[in-house]
Amino acid sequence: MKLRFLFYCFFIATTAVFGQTSDRPVLLAGSLKGEIQIDGVLDEADWENAQVLSDFLTTEPLEKGTPSSPTLARVLVNEKAIIIGVECKDPEPDKIVRFSKLRDADISNEDHVKIVIDPFLDGQSGYILAVNANAARYDALVSNRGESENEDWDAIWEARTSLQKDGWTLEIRLPIQSINYKKGISQWGFNIERRIQRNLETIRWANVQRDQFFGQTSRAGLLAQLPEFNYGIGLSIRPSLVGSLTKEGENRATIGGFEPSLDASQRLGPNVLATITVNTDFAETDVDTRQTNLTRFPLFFPEKRTFFLEGSDIFEFGFGTGSNTVLPFFSRRIGLFEATQVPIIAGVKLNGRIGKTAFGGLGIRTNKFETIDQQYSATNMGVFRLRQNVLGESSVGFISTFGDPTNRNGSWMSGLDFTYQTTRFKGDKNFIAGVWGLYTDRADLTNDKTAFGLKVDYPNDLWDLSLTYSRIGENFDPSLGFVPRKGIHYFRLGSVYAPRPSWPLVRQMFNQFFVTYIQGVDGIWQSYSVFTAPVNWLLESGDRIEFNVRPVGENLFTPFEISENVIIPAGGYNFMRYRLEAEFAAKRRLSGQATWWFGSFYDGNLDEFQLELNWNPSSLIGLELNGIRNIGRLPWGDFDQTLLGMRLRFNVTSDLQLNSYVQYDTDSRLLGINARIHWIFSPFGEVFLVFNHNTFNDITDRWQLQNEQILLKFRYNFRL
Repeated sequence: MKLRFLFYCFFIATTAVFGQTSDRPVLLAGSLKGEIQIDGVLDEADWENAQVLSDFLTTEPLEKGTPSSPTLARVLVNEKAIIIGVECKDPEPDKIVRFSKLRDADISNEDHVKIVIDPFLDGQSGYILAVNANAARYDALVSNRGESENEDWDAIWEARTSLQKDGWTLEIRLPIQSINYKKGISQWGFNIERRIQRNLETIRWANVQRDQFFGQTSRAGLLAQLPEFNYGIGLSIRPSLVGSLTKEGENRATIGGFEPSLDASQRLGPNVLATITVNTDFAETDVDTRQTNLTRFPLFFPEKRTFFLEGSDIFEFGFGTGSNTVLPFFSRRIGLFEATQVPIIAGVKLNGRIGKTAFGGLGIRTNKFETIDQQYSATNMGVFRLRQNVLGESSVGFISTFGDPTNRNGSWMSGLDFTYQTTRFKGDKNFIAGVWGLYTDRADLTNDKTAFGLKVDYPNDLWDLSLTYSRIGENFDPSLGFVPRKGIHYFRLGSVYAPRPSWPLVRQMFNQFFVTYIQGVDGIWQSYSVFTAPVNWLLESGDRIEFNVRPVGENLFTPFEISENVIIPAGGYNFMRYRLEAEFAAKRRLSGQATWWFGSFYDGNLDEFQLELNWNPSSLIGLELNGIRNIGRLPWGDFDQTLLGMRLRFNVTSDLQLNSYVQYDTDSRLLGINARIHWIFSPFGEVFLVFNHNTFNDITDRWQLQNEQILLKFRYNFRL
């Protein structure tokens, strides 16, 4: 009883200090009685009877300013779907910025409408849908409690737009079976944001504050008057058929193949989803974009496979963890080993929310596989995650993994995390603080197998201050995690001061200061970096200019081969790096970014050139060029590295695209071509035609075929 009383007093005190309030604007959903054709034209009778939302305000260029053009939004619902209609008025429709049609394209620099919903009304999770004026669709999960978005998540939904003489109009249909939701509540968190790109103008309905992120659902408005939704039987069956022609090497025969696969999911309730996968195939997944590596640590590549992305927000662990320190669960460890794709025999996944508890479990059986010099047997792997919402916007959680990709014995990892978050610090500011701890074990690991850390963050518009600390044990090596450096103390102090001066050409200045210091657990320093940005200005035109100064230190205990036959000896090194960068506003048909890092590097010099260009001559064609050129001049040898990439898009419609991507780098001497036709012939069915071609340029400058493959994949989703 005494403990309960103390907890109650703490909760009341916390609420008083951080100014919790329940004042949220409300939009009443209209009843969908007739049929709605999703065509981007709001001409059905039900639209006339729906409440019109028109009280939008700007966050950019002025906070809570009057928008340059009106926006009108309506929502219709029945037991099976939510339909959203938005009228984006614009007196100059010919100046609407609209290039993309591709699914999941980056439409942030085009005119678009973005919607966030919180079907659990927990203020910590949600779904994001966005559509540009060409009907290009983007969907994502709310990540890190609204600070970021997991854009690799995909759902089944429809969107169409129409261009009119007074602007553009949008219609969205979201089937209720495409999302999880809390049963028994009649209102959800809901917010709408519109971007008018040529004015660099952003408007919102709720949470109209620069300090707050759009994805923070605790600050969203409310969509009320919702019915009792009915997801039917809740069974979704998605078979796939893949036909392939594969040739490995010039003198090998072409081998044909035909593989079926199956994904099926069953709702165990409106907020719990069980999924199985059999003979899983990822033929349609985009190839990884190559990276250059001037460090002695592994590179990080994000997850792109649909099965692992569903509910992936639940598996996020530990405020302050990440690819720079530790990811306790990194799903690319499953089904991928170095450059080898490992066949997945079957897998099962369970994720959802019950009350204030979010949970997720994943189990996978991978088949045996072999590399050039070793064979590996089939193995079982999995992860379990539990997270409890506490104190309004905060959470406490547990994670555990088991199994090893190469079947090493006794592999497991477990950990706890607590994150305190409020969007009402001192009334209306963000404040986040978190701690976490992990322990791993495996038959080949001994002694120091722990990791723990903390982070304190004040992420707001004018000031963004943070402090991060992590300790990674010398033998902390989770089989299903990503740990670039072990045996270290990691310190990072960050400060960004971002005023908006009353200058005619500059919209905002970002004065950045980041100090990173890495020390071994033995107390000896390993690395340091002081990143400063005396100039980082966003101009009123949308262009940006930046100048950086970065002192760097590296203490090498063993020699480091930075490039072929160029080996940096062990020892301590201190050097100065500088950067000039210019970014050209994406509202133009030709845009991009040019970067030049220069200065000393170890005991020599290094120039790093990077160029990114985007050319959109029309909505039908898009061309992306990127290049990296590293020129190093060191006492132990010189090196030149070049990486080139080109992506060509033919956007026939928002449901039919042809994309080709060509990349070459001088380190691997590998020329890769990936071409893909993606046709979404219905909201539930799609076809992929994929061509992959890789050739190697040997030391005699002769091109040799490494592999070539043609894939045809058909996939359809049957929902009951």
